[in-house]
Amino acid sequence: MRAGRLDRTIAIQRSTYEVDPAGTPQYTWTTIATVRAEIVQASTEEFMRSYGASDETLVIFRLRYIDGISNADRVVFEDQNHNIKEVKEIRRRRGLELRTVAVAGT
Repeated sequence: MRAGRLDRTIAIQRSTYEVDPAGTPQYTWTTIATVRAEIVQASTEEFMRSYGASDETLVIFRLRYIDGISNADRVVFEDQNHNIKEVKEIRRRRGLELRTVAVAGT
């Protein structure tokens, strides 16, 4: 993986929660890593859903390997949240390819 292609900075966040004194869980996102990444593909696809048309922005990020990244995490790029839909390992722990969908309204 060439360092020159890793020209974007992304943050990988994980959902954590604490229980407040009333016993209600308070969910927050905690940054577990801030890394350099490459955008491989960014596209907007329109899907017909049961409630009508919707747009989804699909973005694929490539980055150096980080152990423990899963679909439960999210990527923050340019102040927009992206839900991770798929995590693919590149070679043997050489890198990761994160396939994400941008979350509307964030």
